[in-house]
Amino acid sequence: MAKHHVLIAAAFAVLPFPAIAGVTVIGSSSARMCYLAAESAALPGPQDMRQCDAALSGEATDPRHIIATYVNRGILHLRRGNVDGAMADFDEALRRDPNEAEAYLNRGSALLRRDQTREAVAMFSQAIDHNTRRPALAHYGRAMAYELLGDVRAAYYDYRRASELDPEWRAPREDLQRFRVVPGGQTQSG
Repeated sequence: MAKHHVLIAAAFAVLPFPAIAGVTVIGSSSARMCYLAAESAALPGPQDMRQCDAALSGEATDPRHIIATYVNRGILHLRRGNVDGAMADFDEALRRDPNEAEAYLNRGSALLRRDQTREAVAMFSQAIDHNTRRPALAHYGRAMAYELLGDVRAAYYDYRRASELDPEWRAPREDLQRFRVVPGGQTQSG
């Protein structure tokens, strides 16, 4: 039986919101090709979607591969700008496994794209609660959502936590530079 683990690929240069927490599929199958497309920084093409569709049309039989493929195809939909398709795939992954942290993480990103900011906060929190493999990414996404909601204090703490969790990642450090903590514990963005 193939071993499964979760790997994350980030494509922040092409996405306005954090996303891309693909679920790894080991082997040489359409499900694996779907994962590799989700992990790639290249804009996915129709052939990438066909690999995912082939895996879901019966090629993939392992329940973990099927769940992973729904997450990965959702990522491809999201990167192609099809938020509705992405949401449907993330929802299906969560219907099949309510503990799939990467589905929560990517669903949060899709919700940010829909300007459903409060719902995005809940999804990023669920990703953290379900032990996403990229907690820095979940904290960063939640920080963005909190900032959009005007909760500067919560945004500051999540940007800071993202920076602590992934000290090599520049984006949280750069976002933290916009904040200052004033006497009395107030946090201001500017």
